Amino acid sequence: MNQQLLAKTFVELADNLVADFDLIDFLRLLTDRCVNMLDASAAGVLLADHDGKLRVMAASDEQVRLLELFQLQSDEGPCLEAFRTGTQVIVPDLTREVDRWPRFATAAHRSGFGAVQALPMRLRDETVGALNLFRAAPGSFDPVGTPIAQALADVATISLLQQRSAHRSTVLNEQLQNALNSRILIEQAKGKLAERQNVDMERAFTTLRSYARAHNRRLSDVARAFIDGSEPLPGLAA
Repeated sequence: MNQQLLAKTFVELADNLVADFDLIDFLRLLTDRCVNMLDASAAGVLLADHDGKLRVMAASDEQVRLLELFQLQSDEGPCLEAFRTGTQVIVPDLTREVDRWPRFATAAHRSGFGAVQALPMRLRDETVGALNLFRAAPGSFDPVGTPIAQALADVATISLLQQRSAHRSTVLNEQLQNALNSRILIEQAKGKLAERQNVDMERAFTTLRSYARAHNRRLSDVARAFIDGSEPLPGLAA
């Protein structure tokens, strides 16, 4: 494991009390680093909205995003269980969990995943969501990697709750609602860019994100400008 990258990740997840905090980019950082550093093929994050309903907020690739959406639509799966119980759900072999989650286990297998661990994003008695780590091959998870993944989820949870506390004088979940709205914009921009540049959805997202970072702009603002054509975006809209 890259110790320097791990330390950098903890710092990045903790350093969030800034005016232009971008929740979508923050959560995508969490999923990407889990895949890069831990024994995971893909990762996703689900967060609860103001009604307590889970929403897909980040995924390391398009395939796992669709699987997470299916998990919510089917109302079954490890991430929901981790969120509802506030405990880790570790499944080394999804083929043995067909009776437990008949629709999800089948869909996960079809998507190429053989194992999963779901980690609650929880601070004391408040659970805000869950982090899902998928692996292609079945088998036991790294006993060192799981505590690190939970630590990353814990730090991210503290950061999210700090952000909410900082804005508690307005609306507790305003930021999450804005992020949900931003997610819709980003998905629309991904589709438009993927069609225009003839690339897949994941490549389109990476292009949008890289452009936003290179120009020190919020991802949602770039997505909105690209969709409505309200301003030139050199190198992106060509």
